[in-house]
Amino acid sequence: MGSFGTTEIILVVAVLFLLFGASRLPQLAKSLGQSRKAFKEGMREAEEEEKAQLSSNTSAPQVSAVNDEALTEEMRRRAEAKQS
Repeated sequence: MGSFGTTEIILVVAVLFLLFGASRLPQLAKSLGQSRKAFKEGMREAEEEEKAQLSSNTSAPQVSAVNDEALTEEMRRRAEAKQS
């Protein structure tokens, strides 16, 4: 199970020939090829976006130069604003 033999491939082609006719098969093959190409392009773009996002996230976070007094005052201000 898994691989197609010559007989199965000929049978599938014959059924496609009967269903769609000789004039439609080249159009179907062309649209299938275009769909495959578009899918591969979309996958490549998604991988590039993921790599770019990962590379931008790997940089070390910047710590601001806030002293303890300013930080305590800011926390107090936010707590008061939250209670109001």
